[in-house]
Amino acid sequence: MTLYLGRFSGCTGNSAAFRAHLREHRLGYVLAVSCSHLIPLDGGKARVRADRVAADLPASAWQRRSAGAGSKGPRFYDWAWLDDVCTDADSDDGGHSLLIRRNTTSGELAFYRCWTPKPTALAQLVRVAGIRWTVEESFQAAKSQVGLDQHQVRRWDSWHRFTTLALAALAVLAICAADAAHHDPADTGLIKLTVNEVRRLINAASTLSFKHDRTLSFRHDREGRLPY
Repeated sequence: MTLYLGRFSGCTGNSAAFRAHLREHRLGYVLAVSCSHLIPLDGGKARVRADRVAADLPASAWQRRSAGAGSKGPRFYDWAWLDDVCTDADSDDGGHSLLIRRNTTSGELAFYRCWTPKPTALAQLVRVAGIRWTVEESFQAAKSQVGLDQHQVRRWDSWHRFTTLALAALAVLAICAADAAHHDPADTGLIKLTVNEVRRLINAASTLSFKHDRTLSFRHDREGRLPY
């Protein structure tokens, strides 16, 4: 079952039309909503702010789970899951729910409207919500490694071409790094071939090749031949 994660254009889950569009295409989702988003309870007879719902939950409603691996190990949060968050007008061909994430240190809350066409477990919703960190990390890598944010275009077509090429370049670097990690011994005493190191080596090889071509061209020029 495919679940759509929405987070990168603000709180996309606030849009009822967008949620309905995903359900029409049978796309399950985990969509971020704002703390002021009104949550339908009791079949839609009452609508309560998301932060108010979280404040009224008992301590037993929270479960500590990992949202995935981070740079310093598993990223643990407290999670609460409210089932049957829908109105009487909503169709019965899926599960509507509210997922709440609480930071174990600061207590900061995040809220997600969820829908799945088939029954699912809390672990799967938590996993999908945690993907956001991985996606944002990938975008940051694309900016620093392949210049994703360095385009100077104004038209959508040009932006789309540049972005596609940048992400394709990042994919090549990531595949090279993953392939090296898979085949190399655990400890060789050498610098690991990370995405950054692969890019550095490719740049170095390209620079050496360019210098070599320029040297040959200069020699041909000195001998009275046409440079190539």
